[in-house]
Amino acid sequence: MLPIHFLPEAESELREAQGWYDLRTGGLGERFMAAIDAAVARIGENPEQFPVVYRHFRRALAKRFPYALYFRVQADGIYVVACAHTSRHPARWRRRR
Repeated sequence: MLPIHFLPEAESELREAQGWYDLRTGGLGERFMAAIDAAVARIGENPEQFPVVYRHFRRALAKRFPYALYFRVQADGIYVVACAHTSRHPARWRRRR
């Protein structure tokens, strides 16, 4: 299994979303992180199962939350480039490498 790395921008987006959910309802941020952890586990098991959505980027949807992890697979690992709300325009993350 390839190691999974989060770009700093993706890590920041992830923490921002978790904070937003924490402010809404106690424990909701933890449930959000559990859904993200499950998506990361699925990516690690078989990254090729996810669709290519832009050039070499793939998308894994979080269950029960409107968020997606955008990632690329390289020989040395899997790189998560964005954790984005599914309603946001994809141009926000497409320029990332």
